Amino acid sequence: MSENTPTQQRPLRRLLVANRGEIARRVFRTASAMGISTVAVYSDGDADAPFVTDADLSVPLGGRTATESYLSIDKVIAAAVRSGADAVHPGYGFLSENANFATAVIEAGLIWVGPPPAAIAAMGDKLAAKETMVASGVPTLPSVPVTDNMSPDDLAAAASDVGYPLLVKASAGGGGKGMRIVGSASSLADAVAAAQREAAGAFGDDTVFLERYLPAPRHVEIQVLGDTHGNVVHCFERECSIQRRHQKVIEEAPSPAVTPALRERMCAAAVAAISTIGYHSAGTVEFLLEGSGDDAEFWFLEVNTRLQVEHPVTEEITGLDLVREQIRVAAGEPLGYEQADLAINGHAVEARLYAEDPRNGFLPATGTIELWVPASEPGARFDSGIEMGSVVGTEFDPMLAKVVMTAPTRTEAALGLASALDRTRLGGVVTNRDFLSAVLRSDEFLAGDTTTDFIDRTGLATASPPGRGLFLHAAASAVALVSQARNRELTTALGFMTSGYRNSVMPDEVLPLTALDPAAGDVDVSVAYRRQRDRSYRLRVGPLRTDAPFAPPEDGEPQPSDGEADDGDDGGGDNGDEGLPDSSEFVVRPHSIQIHTIVDDMAGGVTDAPPAEQFDAELDVTVLNSSGSGMRGTWQISRRGHNWYVTGPLTGSATLRERSRFPDPDAEAVEGGLVAPMPGKVLMVNVSEGDRVSAGQVLVVMEAMKMEHQIAAPADGGVSEVRAAVGDQVDNGELLVVITADE
Repeated sequence: MSENTPTQQRPLRRLLVANRGEIARRVFRTASAMGISTVAVYSDGDADAPFVTDADLSVPLGGRTATESYLSIDKVIAAAVRSGADAVHPGYGFLSENANFATAVIEAGLIWVGPPPAAIAAMGDKLAAKETMVASGVPTLPSVPVTDNMSPDDLAAAASDVGYPLLVKASAGGGGKGMRIVGSASSLADAVAAAQREAAGAFGDDTVFLERYLPAPRHVEIQVLGDTHGNVVHCFERECSIQRRHQKVIEEAPSPAVTPALRERMCAAAVAAISTIGYHSAGTVEFLLEGSGDDAEFWFLEVNTRLQVEHPVTEEITGLDLVREQIRVAAGEPLGYEQADLAINGHAVEARLYAEDPRNGFLPATGTIELWVPASEPGARFDSGIEMGSVVGTEFDPMLAKVVMTAPTRTEAALGLASALDRTRLGGVVTNRDFLSAVLRSDEFLAGDTTTDFIDRTGLATASPPGRGLFLHAAASAVALVSQARNRELTTALGFMTSGYRNSVMPDEVLPLTALDPAAGDVDVSVAYRRQRDRSYRLRVGPLRTDAPFAPPEDGEPQPSDGEADDGDDGGGDNGDEGLPDSSEFVVRPHSIQIHTIVDDMAGGVTDAPPAEQFDAELDVTVLNSSGSGMRGTWQISRRGHNWYVTGPLTGSATLRERSRFPDPDAEAVEGGLVAPMPGKVLMVNVSEGDRVSAGQVLVVMEAMKMEHQIAAPADGGVSEVRAAVGDQVDNGELLVVITADE
């Protein structure tokens, strides 16, 4: 096997990045700063993606799926030769830990920006990596490989040797794909089969193994750097314990659980492990950590022979540009510094912003990014792969951006990051943004209580913020004020008259709105409003009534009408500790409403709606109490066709849809129908018409964004209809199976 171990310096002039999205943009940014021209490769679906236009040159790979494009070694090498690139950077994921790809790059006469193929092969096989760690004296957890010739009895015996609970784990790749937790022997075979399918689809290798599972450890990893001159250093640790589906969501550096003495032990183990395999470039040694203090125990997890998604937090606390270091090492340069030259400065926290629904099991979401304005204050770092108009599909990972905050202390970094997320204006797809903010502000996170069971233990994924119902009512009121201002701005008749002027007693103006919540259910937040002589507005929000008396609130906040807050069981779901009130009523005084039409900046806007229905607005308003004073704040509001995206003055965001005054009747739902929870491909259909099923039985298995999702029977019954077939591409909400439940 050829090795990329230059004995003399070989400058890079043109770099191809064999990846997509935010990591491609990240590498381009550093390469351009170093004076290196850049080349992008892209699939058919990514032809208009931001990373394609960021590069100096772009080469189409053809195909829509990863297998047809980014995982095709021949296509990527051909693109590099065609573009005149002299080097290839793999990014992370896809081919980044594929030793055959690294070898092909080198044999094509190109510079490989990564570790030697032999090191990738040794560490890419997680089983072989564990054996190497044992030889190096690094503690490891019990594990057994799953081989093709294993009988069911052999598999059961191997699992018994490892012990339950255990983890079925892909030997190649990472990112949580090809992993299943198994609590008992009854679910072992299905878990192994599912992990093998997922691993084959994501990495092209279905090899899996069984490993002892620790229910609630910390996930702590050590960043390492090595050059081709024999120098190896560590860049301290990162903690990545907050995970869903074994994928990291929030990362930080340094870890709140690692003491100086423990740091010295873990970093020494990482450097020793890397040094034994002749490693150079950037890499990460991952550990599971249990306990606290100097005597805490740790076990080897795996080595990632690539740049990690969470590398920015290390960059922020050390001042290093890890992509620059990778490029310098690939060019044959020595590191130029020693371990003593590196130090931790401050604290950095990163949040991964995903198109997914935390309240619905973190299912991936799809759609068009109709609004994307990263917060300018506080000064967070945004590494994103999107812009307004970007399409989030089912072919690839749904991560939209990484947001990183650095501050002198951990608490400042966490709260600053939450603020940056809250102030970012985002719309068009369901995201985990509000969940991330809730985690960062939670008592548990701020106390450093961050084990891998954090999400299940705290329940923050399904919890609604206190006061959510009243926030939705306030957001609807803000939309009504901006809507009437926009209507006045566009009017071609009687423009000299004040808003809402009538020469007789007339009903209030009404704006029919629905607050969208895919998990908890949509909520009617229609607004009835009237402009008063003192230029304030009287508003009532919610299912509208005309018989309730009106009185301004006492404290300047919207309040439930007549104290009739219900128990939250009105179809709106759990909208906060107070429940969703039937209606809220209050008086507001707008100070300014600034409207900016986005088609001035983007030809045609970002939706098919008329230009008049695509704009951004800023509303400065005071909510008045009975004495005429109150609280003042600024709302950010954007309209994209029928959708309104609202960001409040403190925390919280909402998506509201303006309903037609003459809506079409809703399609009748099929009783007992099970629908696709997201767009995707049907992998398995386990039932036929006439079959009997039990509650919890898996009926259909789908694949979306390289992850499997199961659709199970909600109750005992019979299968009356099957509409899905293996290989079908189905849309979100498409009917798959109909179950007639037993009475």
